[in-house]
Amino acid sequence: MTFEEIINYRRSVRYYKDAPIDPEKVQHCLELASLSPNSSNMQLWEFYHITDPLILKRLSVACLNQQAATTAQQMVVFVTRQDLYRKRAKKLIELESLNVLNNSPVEKQEKRVKTWKLYYGYVMPFLYSRFLGIFGIFRKILVSIVGLFRPITYQVSEADVRVVVHKTCALAAQTFMLAMANEGYDTCPMEGLDSRRVKRLLKLPIGAQINMIISCGIRDNRGVWGDRMRVPFDEIYKRV
Repeated sequence: MTFEEIINYRRSVRYYKDAPIDPEKVQHCLELASLSPNSSNMQLWEFYHITDPLILKRLSVACLNQQAATTAQQMVVFVTRQDLYRKRAKKLIELESLNVLNNSPVEKQEKRVKTWKLYYGYVMPFLYSRFLGIFGIFRKILVSIVGLFRPITYQVSEADVRVVVHKTCALAAQTFMLAMANEGYDTCPMEGLDSRRVKRLLKLPIGAQINMIISCGIRDNRGVWGDRMRVPFDEIYKRV
């Protein structure tokens, strides 16, 4: 399919056929999802690919027994891992330093390596650290002062950063659904779920959060409720 055909084919399917899908193809779609754009390349996400029938059954209960869950052949739980920011930042210092050594002129390498070490060694840990909202308040005060003299990002509270992490994970989820459509497979993103049950089922640490769960399968005739509806484009399109 062309990209436009993939976009038009993808629908939120709420009832699947009792027909298996290839877990290797689903895994490949998740590999493609891992290439999605994300904030500062921190990649604070994890993808839990559920194929075990028993876990699928328990997961469908946590998804409030929606038909999109109870009829799913497989499911993927998209999880944010803001608590891994130090580990990710350390890895990115190594990767970006290597990029500099491989791609930058010799005379500029030292300065550029220092810049990456500053960014991932200090700026990112400062931005992603959390402590009962206190660190976020301090960051807001700091950027408000700096913003008097230069343009700066103001969305630095702990709640703001949490939104950034979830937006990033949602980009990966969208890439996954489009990749699945390209394989002729169907999906449905679900946010109506008991996140506590899901975390217990997957044995996730406290710092992990559920972004969404995507059910997977092949659409039944009952799977798509009707024609696609969107508000008129001229109501949402603003050319400036």
